[in-house]
Order: sequence, then C-alpha cells, then structure tokens
Amino acid sequence: MIPENIKKFLNENLWYVATFGQELNVVPVGFKRVCEDGRLAIGAVLLEATLENIKADSRIAVACADPLTGEAYQLKGSAELLHEGEEYDHYDKLTNDTYKGAMQLKCVIIITPEKIINASPNEHNKEEIEF
Repeated sequence: MIPENIKKFLNENLWYVATFGQELNVVPVGFKRVCEDGRLAIGAVLLEATLENIKADSRIAVACADPLTGEAYQLKGSAELLHEGEEYDHYDKLTNDTYKGAMQLKCVIIITPEKIINASPNEHNKEEIEF
C-alpha cells in the first residue's frame, strides 16, 4: 500500500502522466486521486493521445512535485481503461458538474503502481520507496 504521506501528497498536487505508444506523450492531469486500494485513478476527459498510447502499451509513469518545497515522487506501473464502475461514476459526475455538459468523460485510467521513487532534490533522490 502507498504510504499515507505520499497518498496525501499525490491527492494535493498536480500529476504529470507519461505514456508510450506511437509517440511519447506527457500531460498534466487534475481529475485524479489515489483509490482506497492504492491504485491511482484519472478521469480522462481530454486525454486522447494518452488513451491511444495506453491501448498500445500499458506502461505508464506519473510524476508529482511541489515546486515550493521540492518534494517530488515518480510512480511507474501499468494502466487499464475502465468504462463503468464506481470510479467511472465518480468522474462522470465530476465531469458533468465541472463542465455542465460541454465535455464528456471518455473513461477512467486506473494505474497499478509497481515502483515509487523519491524524486526530491535531497539525499534520498532516486531511492525506491517500499510499499
């Protein structure tokens, strides 16, 4: 399970998501959260290249940093796309509430983290965090 301090950090800061496919792609995401089971969820509204890449190659990386403190983490894992269920319902409602029907949820990206790496500029940089 992801340590509580890192879960809190991830939930409070913007994520940058990198995917592989026909072309490398990285994008900031704001419709995101750490699920109770330790997986990461992203509501995909505008992530067309990201979704195409995940269909071609499920490998994914997430970077999250606080520019004021320098605290930063990188998570590496695999992604799957969901079109129904609790997480889908959550992000469908959030999308409708936020965009008032002007945009639609495409799906939810569920990330299963395999590695967490400290990316902070300190003596723990590049250390893998056990979870």
